[in-house]
Amino acid sequence: MIHLPTLSKRTRVVAAAALLAGGAGLALLANTAVNEADDKVAKPAAATSATKAALTVTTTLPVRSSLATALSANGNIAPWQEAIVGAESNGMRLAEVRVNVGDVVKRGQVLATFVSDMAQADLAQGKATVAEAEATLADASANAQRARDLQASGALSAQQINQLLTAERTAQARLDALRAGAKVQQLRLAQTQVLAPDSGVISARSATVGAVVPAGMELFRLIRQGRLEWRAEVVASELAQIKPGQTVRVEAAGGAAVAGKVRMVAPTVDAATRNGIVYVDLPQPGVIKAGMFARGDFETGSSSALTLPQSAVLLRDGFSYVYRVGADDKVAQTKVAVGRRVGDRIEITGGLDNTARVVASGAGFLADGDTVRVVDTPMKPVNTAVAK
Repeated sequence: MIHLPTLSKRTRVVAAAALLAGGAGLALLANTAVNEADDKVAKPAAATSATKAALTVTTTLPVRSSLATALSANGNIAPWQEAIVGAESNGMRLAEVRVNVGDVVKRGQVLATFVSDMAQADLAQGKATVAEAEATLADASANAQRARDLQASGALSAQQINQLLTAERTAQARLDALRAGAKVQQLRLAQTQVLAPDSGVISARSATVGAVVPAGMELFRLIRQGRLEWRAEVVASELAQIKPGQTVRVEAAGGAAVAGKVRMVAPTVDAATRNGIVYVDLPQPGVIKAGMFARGDFETGSSSALTLPQSAVLLRDGFSYVYRVGADDKVAQTKVAVGRRVGDRIEITGGLDNTARVVASGAGFLADGDTVRVVDTPMKPVNTAVAK
């Protein structure tokens, strides 16, 4: 009980009212705190545990497409034909080398020259002896003609006539021999220039200025017409699927790929490896060089296949997966078997049917059981033509 000092009646009334107001305020605060606690307990559990979508995705369906069937093989890039250019004369010294490895040359172009002084002197001497033999033949022919004219008159004996006719034939034979010798000297002079036997690319050079080379020594090596080919090694059991004219996609080291065409299939199979050689022409080799290792695919036909965009297929731990979208917009990781790849499409050979709705892209950001928000997009037309 509160004892108030003796105050006026008015003062006592005001004090009592203040005490009552304070008590009412404390009671109101306590009641508000209790109500807030009750509200928190009464909120629905679903409101606090509502599931949010992990990702907004688009979906796609497997589509039937016509894909090329291919046969793969390995092999080496080689020149179509390689010409060896060598020295034709013996003991001549190289005076000039005009081309180097990698140069493109034309048929008949001068590749190198030898010192020609000796050959020119020999040719001049040969021409002089031919001129002398022609004069001797002219004199012998005149004497033989007189002998023929006088043969009926008896002015010359048969022996003299025979001698004059023989001298004419001898002079003719000597002239022919000297002319042949002069022609040899002319050819020797022409051989002081080394000419390209065909158009192409110089692939090797061993010619050195100042070297005295024997006849037949290799000076240059030439890839005829600059043509390259891929020599694919194909197992004997698959050779029957390859025919001349088939299209081939050849891919060398570094990812460079070019189109080729089968020129011929070797008539024999290696007894040790049981592989046959298939020769594939490369009309436009590009950056591919002779000597490179390459792999390629022979187009052997086409077949129908169930395909998906490659962006829908995820590779994990060496296996391929897709994310199927269920009716409740939850995704399920599904293992699939894949086959051929053509453009941006990949063949599905197992684990999926054509009614499955799968995530088209962004599967790498999902986990099994995630809820997604599906956004429909117009389906793009699929190119079902056989890939070239």
